[in-house]
Amino acid sequence: MSIASPPPPSETIWLTEDRPDAAELGLCVHCGFCLNACPTYHDLGVETDSPRGRIALMRGLDSGRIEWSPRVQQHFDQCLQCRACETACPSKVPYGRLMEATRAEAFAHDKWPRRQRIIWRLIMRGLFPYPRRMRLAGYGLMLYQRTGLQAVVRRTGLLRRFAPRLADIDELSPVADKPFYATNEAGNVRPTHPVRGRAALVTGCMMPLAYPETHRATVRVFTRNGIAVDAPDAQVCCGALHAHGGDVEAARELAKRNIDAFTPESDDLPDAILINAAGCGSHLKEYGHLLRNDPDYKERAAAFAARVRDVHEYLVEIGFESPHGRIERTVTYQDSCHLSHAQNVRSAPREVLRSIPGLTLSEMRKPDKCCGSAGIYSVVQSEISQRVLAEKMEDVLATNAEQVCTANPGCMLQLDAGIARFDDERRMMPRSTHAIELLDEAYRLGNEGESR
Repeated sequence: MSIASPPPPSETIWLTEDRPDAAELGLCVHCGFCLNACPTYHDLGVETDSPRGRIALMRGLDSGRIEWSPRVQQHFDQCLQCRACETACPSKVPYGRLMEATRAEAFAHDKWPRRQRIIWRLIMRGLFPYPRRMRLAGYGLMLYQRTGLQAVVRRTGLLRRFAPRLADIDELSPVADKPFYATNEAGNVRPTHPVRGRAALVTGCMMPLAYPETHRATVRVFTRNGIAVDAPDAQVCCGALHAHGGDVEAARELAKRNIDAFTPESDDLPDAILINAAGCGSHLKEYGHLLRNDPDYKERAAAFAARVRDVHEYLVEIGFESPHGRIERTVTYQDSCHLSHAQNVRSAPREVLRSIPGLTLSEMRKPDKCCGSAGIYSVVQSEISQRVLAEKMEDVLATNAEQVCTANPGCMLQLDAGIARFDDERRMMPRSTHAIELLDEAYRLGNEGESR
């Protein structure tokens, strides 16, 4: 009796150069260590919504045993891409890379509903790559908030009743109460100590509008520590959201524009390319892989990625001045997924926080478990996102901290929404903060104390 051989790999199932790598798929031995780390498996309890289950689906697509279908697509769409499974995996399966490759294939196969694709092209391709358009949108949000219209919309609940998806977006919108950040601001702040290095700041697409003070704090902290900071005016969105969603062609074009802006073809390159947004930093460090097949940008992309540093990571690397100002506050730190799991930067933010006199760090039970933000996931998969957030907020509130800090704008927006919804006793400050802002505050308080 002969044993039937498996069907040959399909000649057409994969359409792009970004197809999941068969050797990387083969690293998964289905041990199950990833199951307890996966928020969607924990929430849904379905094998195909676990990392190893999704890898099984990828293998099925690769071999031709299964075909694309809405049901298969749903399992990929429900992944948060938090990459906690990578930390748990003993075989070091590059799950994040495999998921991005699979979503690139879904995008190429045109498996999205027509309405979703139109919205993607209008917003992700028509808005995010253009700083001026983003700024105009920011002014629109500012007007919406300052006129009191947002307060009326929320108080009446009309938006939630007639357009729940828009209500989700409104709930997660940042408070536009500070002047937006301009790239030329960085060069206007000169180091107060002897210059010992030069860095370029990635301002991104959302941070200048949603958290401009984080950028200002970043520049002040590094110039305080002898690092001259500049922010190239020609930079654009890093493309992380595009890559995570499967639109790799748009991600590659944005990567090329940033490489041209930050590392022009000369020997005068910055010592470091600084980023204070964890999701963006993870993607920037993977530019080399993203452009690995581009003969004109392959080497430049690798050189760019090698210079990218998370702000906490670089502060600890160069050694930073301990602040003298006291902040009498108890805080808890939320590990942004793409900082802890993708970049493996965990201790540096805590070193920064513990250097601040008077500050008490009260750790969560699971500080590196996803908050449910995951880029646009909190909007497109809002029900799962909200359940993940509810569990995270239970952990946050159990610390009895007065404030939560983190290292990614998406996490900050999500946690702020969580505080508004779940902190019934109003024990916490209503807005989260970035760890770099607390260090900047301690420096400022120290200066005030010395001037008295």
